[in-house]
Amino acid sequence: MEGRRPGRLGGQVQEEISEIIQRRIKDPRLGFVTITRVRLTADLRHASVYVSVLGGEEDVESSLECLESASSFIRSELAKRLRVRHIPDLKFFFDDSAVKGARIEEILRHLREGDHGTGIQGDS
Repeated sequence: MEGRRPGRLGGQVQEEISEIIQRRIKDPRLGFVTITRVRLTADLRHASVYVSVLGGEEDVESSLECLESASSFIRSELAKRLRVRHIPDLKFFFDDSAVKGARIEEILRHLREGDHGTGIQGDS
C-alpha cells in the first residue's frame, strides 16, 4: 500500500518529468511519450516511471533507451524543481495498459457484432 507522501511526491515527479521531457529533451530517438504513472518506494529513493509511447515496438524501444540515457539529466532537473532531500533514482518502464485496453475493446466489439449476426438475444 502506498503512503500519502510517496503518492503525493509521485504526482509531483510525474508532472515535472512530463514537463522536462516535453520542453528540455531534444533527442530524435524520443517519440511521443506520455508519463502514465510514477511509483516511489517508501524511502523515496527509487522511482518507477511508467510511460506510454505512440507508435510501434521500435518507437517504444528507442524512446525507453533515450529516457534511460537521459535519466541523470532528468534527475538534475528534478533537483532544481523539487524540495526534497534525495532525488529518486529513475527507472523507466513501458506501460502497456492502453494497448491491453484497446485489445479488450476490440474483442468486446467483435463479440457484440458476432452476437448481432446470429440472432441470439440473451435469455429469450
